[in-house]
Order: sequence, then C-alpha cells, then structure tokens
Amino acid sequence: MLAGDEFISSPPKKTVRFGGTLTDILLKYERGETTDFELLKHQLSDPDIKDAQIINWLHEFRSSVAYLTKDFEQLVSILLKLPWLRRSREVVEEYLGFLGNLVSAQTVHLRPCLSMIVSQFVPPRIIIREDDVDISDSDDDEENLSENFDTCHRALQTVAKYVPSTLQFLMPILVEKFPFINKSERTLECYVHNLLRVTVYLPTLRLQILELIVEKLLKLDVSTPQQDIEDAEEAANNSDSEEKSTEEGLFDMEEDEERKENKVSPSSERMAHPLAERLDILMTILFAYIKDVCHVDGKLDINKTKDLYRDLVSVFDKLILPTHASCHVQYFIFHICSLKSGLAEAFLDHLWKKLQDPNNPSVIRQTAGSYIGSFLARAKFIPVVTVKACLDLLVNWMHKYIDNQDTGANAYCDVALHGPFYSACQAAFYTLIFRHKQLLDGNLRKGLSYLQSLNFERIVMCQLNPLKICIPSVVNLFAAITRKYQLVFCYTIIERNNRQFIPVVRSGTGGDFVQMCTNPLDSFFPFDPYVLKRCS
Repeated sequence: MLAGDEFISSPPKKTVRFGGTLTDILLKYERGETTDFELLKHQLSDPDIKDAQIINWLHEFRSSVAYLTKDFEQLVSILLKLPWLRRSREVVEEYLGFLGNLVSAQTVHLRPCLSMIVSQFVPPRIIIREDDVDISDSDDDEENLSENFDTCHRALQTVAKYVPSTLQFLMPILVEKFPFINKSERTLECYVHNLLRVTVYLPTLRLQILELIVEKLLKLDVSTPQQDIEDAEEAANNSDSEEKSTEEGLFDMEEDEERKENKVSPSSERMAHPLAERLDILMTILFAYIKDVCHVDGKLDINKTKDLYRDLVSVFDKLILPTHASCHVQYFIFHICSLKSGLAEAFLDHLWKKLQDPNNPSVIRQTAGSYIGSFLARAKFIPVVTVKACLDLLVNWMHKYIDNQDTGANAYCDVALHGPFYSACQAAFYTLIFRHKQLLDGNLRKGLSYLQSLNFERIVMCQLNPLKICIPSVVNLFAAITRKYQLVFCYTIIERNNRQFIPVVRSGTGGDFVQMCTNPLDSFFPFDPYVLKRCS
C-alpha cells in the first residue's frame, strides 16, 4: 500500500484521465467505440500535457508500434508534432527510442520522421498576437538551442542506423526545407551549419549537401552585384559620419579614452546590404567548415584535405564555372587551395585542361581562362616557379593556335570563332600585369630574357588581334609594362583598333543612346578583391 502523499504524487502508469491503456483504446476503436481514441488524440495535442503522461504514452507506442494500422496514422502524425525538444531529458530519451522503433517497424513513416527532424534545424519562431493580428514574428534565441540541435542530430543518426534507405529519402527533404534567402540571417545560419554537421556522420551525402549550399549561396551572390554592395557601404559610412559630426557638438566633454574604447563596435562587421550580410555569414560558416575538416588537432590532414578538395572541385565544375560574374562564392576553392601548394597546382592543371579541350563549350573554356588569369594574379601563395610554368603553357598554346589559324580562312578578329584564344591571351596579359615584378625580381637580366622568350610581340601582332578583344584596362596596363621593359610596342595597334571601333546606337525607354562594346568577351575576373567583411 502507498501512503496518502505517495499516492497523490505518483502518476498512474500507462493511463489517462479517461482510463484505459493504449491496447484497450485500440481494441475499442476496432470495435467501433471511438470516444477514447478521440480523447487520446485530444490529449496528445494538448500543449499543457505533462511530461509523465508523454513518457507513458511513448512507452506504450514503442511496444505497440509494430501493430499500428493505417487507421492510427493520425496518432503518429500528432506524436511527430509534439514539441519534444523543449521537454525534459526523460521525454527526449523516450522520444528518441520511439522514433527508432517507429521507423524500424514501419518504414512508411520514415519520410515524416525525417521531415520532422530536419524542420528543427532552424530556431523556432515566436509569434505574438494581439486581436488576432501577428505583431511579432522573430527567431527564438533560447539558451539551449545548441543542445536542441545536438539532439536533432542524435535523432537523425538513430533513424539512419535503423533504416539504410534513409540517405535516399533525406536529401530531397534537406532541399525542400532549405529556408528562402530572404529569411533571417539567424535562420539561414543555423540551417547551413546543421547541414554541414550532417556531412560529418553521413559522409556519402557530403557532395550533394555542398552542392545544395553552394547553389543557394550563388543565388545570393548574383542577387548582390559588387557595385550594389559598395554603394550600400558608402551610403552607410556617409550616414555614420554625419551622425558622428552631430554628436561631437553635443558631447565635447567626453574623454578621449572613452571614445577609443568605443571605436570598434559590433556593427562595424555588419554589411549594410541585407543580402550581402546573409552571404557574409554563410561564407564564414563554409570557410570554418573547410578549416575544421582539413585540420586534425591543429595540423593539416593531407588525406582529408584531398578528399574535400575533390568534392569542392566537383561542385566548382557543376555550379561555379557555368555561372557568370559571381563575386564571392568561388572563394571556397581559393581558400582550400591556399592550404597546400599542391592543391593550387592541381586546380590550375584542372582549369588548363578545361581551357585547351576543344570538346568543351566555348563559354566554359573562356571562363576557365578567366579563372586561370585571376588565380595566378591574385593568389599570393602561388610561387613564381608555378606562375612561370603556367605562362609557358598558355603562351606556347597561343603560339600553336596562331600557327594553325593565322594564315587560313579564319585568320581575322572574331570572338565567336576564337573566344578561348582571346581568353588565354587576356589571362597571360593579366598575369603579367600583377606578377611582372616578381618575375623580374632578383636577376633583372635573367627575368627580361625569360619575358622576351615568351614572344608577346608575335601574339600582339597576329591577324587575330587580341588587343582589340581584351578589356581596355588590361590592354592599357599590359601596353605600359611591355613598353617600359621594351618587350613589345602596343600603342600603334591600340590606336588603330580605337579608330575601328564603331559606336552602336540602341533604343531605350529614355530614347536612343550610343553604346561602345568594351568587353566583347563578356569576361570577368573571379578573384577580384573580396568585399564581405567577416571572412575577408
């Protein structure tokens, strides 16, 4: 017998206020008595249900889950909607056991279970209502959010352990649940972070998850042109300076020391452009992931780095290379190449094969040329010997191309015919502009001899006329450097090309206007200076 206090304080086992166990309720339901079944559904949907009651029902469900029929899918659906993460540790453990039993006994519930778990990869929303109107809808910054995410990953690992087909069902759900790019920074940050955590214990999904993340980052990147970001930053800086000048008149008596302490504020890292701010946060997470995967106990793990590099190159080929004028996302490949010189050389070799392969589409070959030039010019970690080797490959290929084309029926200036050639020329010119000092450093005579051996004069003077197609800023800088070192005199050809440029008159909403085509290749430099603040 229990004492009075013990009886009152101890909950009845496996029963509810209307009486009966789960087995009794299911038997009654099959006989057509639905009252207890409906009461059970109502109790499970009650937000005020006690933890002890949840544990009791979950325990019974775990015992009976193999015998549940289609009629009882409503109960499963209700249980999958329970806010179990914000319950006691006992409820969480019982719920994890329930999920394992459910998916192993009835795989028909696999997709709803996975969908429920993945939906917890973002912070819950807090909605405040007043007179049936939502006046607030914001992320819940609860302290145990990190712990909740840990539990979600435990749940996913549990399901994957019991059902081998989890992988093929999970990926479409991860795609479907990815938040829209206009969602809050915190929502996007948590979801991407959790996606990358999935790759740690489900490594076979890593390539697909990286593709998903990069695809979403590209949408953000192409939606925020660099000029728009710079304009927003300039406007924000002007606004800040106006506020400061106003405040200086009001608070002249504040001490200098206090001003120095407040000089660096958290807002100084924020991007003024809202989409750029989201992109900056997500790129920071991706860079941190690359660093964590490649390093073990603070030391670079060569094998893990190579494996990740292969996945990232695959993502680069599929998504980055065909995307025109992205500004920031491609820096993930720049970052991993900076970790090991061998990776940088492998990446250049990969691009070189893309450029010279005539079976590739012309636009892909031209883009590969842009990446070669920009990578050689901007990557300070690439040694001079590698720069020379790449210049040799580019220039020799250009000379062979001229040998084959300069005297035939196609020996005239045409982007459609010779696009990859012009892209290779621009890559070589651009590399020389940025690297000529290093190429000449140490032994000027030896450096000049090397540059003369490249025979830029023949390339510039050929019938294909690359100076007419390359971007004017690149042409002018290349001409200035080659004139300084007496490698080739370009100005005569530049002047002749300028006279041949025919302005194009186009009609627009504001009337006719004259347009000069200054970028026939439609080329860009993918590794131009990085303007995002956090991960720059």
